[in-house]
Amino acid sequence: MSRFPDLALGLALAALLAAAPAAAQQPAQEAATAAAADATNLTEANAEEVEKASDAVEEAKPADETAATPPADPNASPAASGEGAGRVLALGRAALPEEVAAWDIDVRPDGRGLPDGQGSVVDGEVLFTDNCASCHGDFGEAVDRWPALAGGQGTLADEDPVKTVGSYWPYLSTTYDYIRRAMPFGNAHSLSNDEIYAITAYVLNLNDLVDEDFVLSRDNFLTVEMPNAGGFFQDDRDTVELPEFTQAPCMESCKAAAPEITKHAAVLDVTPDTPDDGAEAPPPMQ
Repeated sequence: MSRFPDLALGLALAALLAAAPAAAQQPAQEAATAAAADATNLTEANAEEVEKASDAVEEAKPADETAATPPADPNASPAASGEGAGRVLALGRAALPEEVAAWDIDVRPDGRGLPDGQGSVVDGEVLFTDNCASCHGDFGEAVDRWPALAGGQGTLADEDPVKTVGSYWPYLSTTYDYIRRAMPFGNAHSLSNDEIYAITAYVLNLNDLVDEDFVLSRDNFLTVEMPNAGGFFQDDRDTVELPEFTQAPCMESCKAAAPEITKHAAVLDVTPDTPDDGAEAPPPMQ
């Protein structure tokens, strides 16, 4: 009961300070005392009604909701022991196996996730022409700015490398997984497992990785060797770069030899003018 007068007193004092010009004609202490007395009388008169209403709300709660709230864990952290901590909201339901399967479609480099089925290069050519060639070209050469799927072998070290399935991708599973997940563009998930195997086989043939009579299936999937499989390595930044970047920085005598000036900046007043240091002088100003 005592919390209501304290709250009302605080509100009354805040209102009094905000309306200081209006109360300037009477002593501040008298105004504060009068306002607090009024607020206390009003709050005491209604406190019992407020508490009765609060009790009625608690009594109206279903019994199962009360039972669903476990007792507080004495070992819980402060962040997990606040109001509502540990409550079971009873929202939603467990996902059905077929619903999980609809999302669990990833295919991994070791073959996990591959579905049953097979597809030939011959069938893949027809499917590729109907579903893929409008963007990627009949032979994977790409149309306009769409990505090429074939070619580019030996270009990865060039200034402008051509990254395709045959020249860059290290795992065949990436090809199957991406087609299954996102292709054809604008009509994803419209291909059957056999059709995806066939299109993947045709893409391999475009890159001269399999013959025209090749049939791709889950059984022989891992036998296909991608040319750039050895071009990738495991991310080792946590053991190589992180220790280097987190150690105390060197602040003096960090180099074995004194730095050597080899050129002067062309902009005036950037490099100190010491013509006897043997460095190349900037060109004269025009």
